Amino acid sequence: MALVKQETVQGFQGLPALRQIGLMIGLAASVALGVAVVLWSQEPNYTVLYAGLSNKDAAEVVEALKKTGIAYEIDQNTGAVMVAANRVRDARMELAKDGLPGGGSMGFEILQKDQGFGTSQFIETARYQHALEGELSRTIATLRNVESARVHLAIPKRSVFLRDRADPTASVMVDLYSGRSLDEEQITAIVHLVSSSVPHLDPKKVTIVDQRGNLLSNGSDSDGLAPSSSQFAYNRKLEAIYTDRIRNLLEPIVGAGKVRTNVNADLDFTVTERTSETYDPDSPALRSEQVSEDISGDASGGAASGIPGALSNQPPGPATLQDPGAPDAAGGKGAATGNSSKRSVRNYELDKTISHTRLASGNIRRLSIAVVIDNKQELDENEELVSKPWEQAELDRFTNLIKESVGFDEKRGDSVNVINVSFIPPEEPEEVPEASLLEQPWIWDVVKQAVGALGLLIVVFGVLKPVMRSLAEKGAEAAAMQQAALATAGAEGGAGAPEGGQDQLSLSGANPQQPQLAAPQMGYEQHLETAKGVVSEDPKRVAQVVKNWVSEDG
Repeated sequence: MALVKQETVQGFQGLPALRQIGLMIGLAASVALGVAVVLWSQEPNYTVLYAGLSNKDAAEVVEALKKTGIAYEIDQNTGAVMVAANRVRDARMELAKDGLPGGGSMGFEILQKDQGFGTSQFIETARYQHALEGELSRTIATLRNVESARVHLAIPKRSVFLRDRADPTASVMVDLYSGRSLDEEQITAIVHLVSSSVPHLDPKKVTIVDQRGNLLSNGSDSDGLAPSSSQFAYNRKLEAIYTDRIRNLLEPIVGAGKVRTNVNADLDFTVTERTSETYDPDSPALRSEQVSEDISGDASGGAASGIPGALSNQPPGPATLQDPGAPDAAGGKGAATGNSSKRSVRNYELDKTISHTRLASGNIRRLSIAVVIDNKQELDENEELVSKPWEQAELDRFTNLIKESVGFDEKRGDSVNVINVSFIPPEEPEEVPEASLLEQPWIWDVVKQAVGALGLLIVVFGVLKPVMRSLAEKGAEAAAMQQAALATAGAEGGAGAPEGGQDQLSLSGANPQQPQLAAPQMGYEQHLETAKGVVSEDPKRVAQVVKNWVSEDG
């Protein structure tokens, strides 16, 4: 090994200076490349954790990753936060536990910022409205199916004149998770949530749109449309209830999965209001009574009466003596004469009943039920399962059971149809293929390790080893030529020059006994040819050797 190193050093020293520098640079680059490949193979495979985060959210995510000890990187081009591929789920669970990322919208904390001197009332109102929109967005984003939300409020300035007043409106943009949707109850909840948070905001003025542009709840007065959706949902729900009743009733008898039921319910959603007013003439009651009586006349008979004038103001006639018991000339007794009248007004109150009736909607007009039953399985004579149809009596029993379970009404026009057919056996589901080897998360780490090892082997055995071997060969050739030159010089100088031979050996840096062991017995002509070859290939080295001889002999 020491000989190889010495020959390599001699070969390297025998190269020109420019080639030495280039060789050193190449070796350094090869070593650096090998180290880089090894380090690259040891690094984990990073993937995107969250992209498109605001600076505030990204800072919070990075701080949380530092606390949990999860290695991360930040993409310098997109600013996305990346973690190791095998730690993505763990990182997201840890961040979700802390409520991160929280989203870029700001709530009422925007009001805590420095407002600055001379801020106008318009700016303050706009900031408050923006803060309110941010708070509503955060609240809506907490729903299970909503990933993020944005709220836009249009709040007009209040006017003291009623005719100039305008109602506020709101628009909500929801970004739903992939494969999820909002039902009617959730949409209604969002509408009332927004309308209750803004003064004087009518729920009909709230519009909700999803990320695909679907209008979930328009803001117009949709009394004709909204009930239809609820009616449709009620109709489907009622049909599902009847279907479940029939299936739960028949499956224990015919077997699970051997009953198919379809129920069509015709419902009446007509809203009827009725007002009636009835009287009971048999039970009148006296409410009020008014009696008036007028009496006019004179008891002495001498008083003036009648219409004022000449006839009524005539003086009375002469007085006559009359018997008190005798009747007067008119046939009456001596009673006073006059007029009398009597009037009475009576008000009776009859028994009255006023009723306002609103008939319930959603009544069942007609039920149409269709049921299909699979053949029954029985054992034959060979104790094997065979498919046999149901008898008509058994089908009639099933029909009666279905009628009782759904409240069959013949007067209403309900119908039930039960048939028996043999079901086609379902095809066996194909087995889900296992994930290929390339889809495994750990395979890329192994590939990186293998590529790193291969690169290191290529650098060592493809670059370093050939270079070292070439240098060693060149060093061996140079040493052989030097030994040949020394042997030729010794032959010309005579055999009795041990001191010169010792000097030659010391110049080569070898053992004094090495020339006799290493140098073979060659003739004069051969030594001469070898010396000429050395002089032609490396004249500088030969000149240096000769110079050393001259200086030592001198």
